Amino acid sequence: MTRSDWSDWLPRAVEAADPETVAIWYLGCNGFVLKGSEGTTVFIDPYVGVGSPPRTIRMVPIPFDPEDVTEADAVLATHEHTDHVHGPSQAPILENTGATFVAPDDSLSVAYDDEAWFDDYDLTEDQFEEVTEGDTVEIGEFTVHVEPASDPDATHPVSYVFEHESGTFFHGGDTKPSEEFSSLGETYDIDLGVLAFGTVGNIADKQTGEPVRTKWYNDENQIIEAASDLDLDRLLPSHWDMWKGMTSDPKVLHHHAKSFAAPRSLELVEIGDRVDL
Repeated sequence: MTRSDWSDWLPRAVEAADPETVAIWYLGCNGFVLKGSEGTTVFIDPYVGVGSPPRTIRMVPIPFDPEDVTEADAVLATHEHTDHVHGPSQAPILENTGATFVAPDDSLSVAYDDEAWFDDYDLTEDQFEEVTEGDTVEIGEFTVHVEPASDPDATHPVSYVFEHESGTFFHGGDTKPSEEFSSLGETYDIDLGVLAFGTVGNIADKQTGEPVRTKWYNDENQIIEAASDLDLDRLLPSHWDMWKGMTSDPKVLHHHAKSFAAPRSLELVEIGDRVDL
């Protein structure tokens, strides 16, 4: 079990926050926590694992211990990869808070079968809710729409659109550009959108250990294409900080975005940073 590099200051900061709109903290990798003005708290893809060295090597601190989280209404997963569905990162949050785990079918299969969360944690079946594209879920003050995602490395990825009285937030998981995004950009007025960004790198093959040229996330052109189709007001690049060999510099996106009408601005954050909707 990994332990936080930062003690418990981040969970305590979330609990103490009293946002006027929606406060959003970046947890590194593709993890976020949202807290609304009425106190509803939602985690998305929180991951505090270290990867599987030497194939995947974590490059950022572990910002919190899930055992220290005492307030959460839901934990959402975008797809089944281990840095998005991970028992040691997420099950203690469910156990401590009674929160609901909201995820598509293949993500739930990781919890039920691959990792057998019920064997190791005190959880109940009614804490798990399966969703698919087209569903809408009410979580406290948030209305969450489940929308398509395009991630060829995942078996069933989804994206989430959070509607709140103060604005709209989009989390795309590890999605690449999708033909669905133009219609989403017309349907929703997205104030802040998260898209995964990274570089191409050599990652050790699982079987042979030999380095293989690998591309898991959007490059500079893809992330701006997706942001433009979604008509984002603000683009927040994620995932660029996480894996050795896949890291990148999101500041380069200023050059790629400047000739497009959207995104209208870039929201560049580091692990532990807070932005408001």
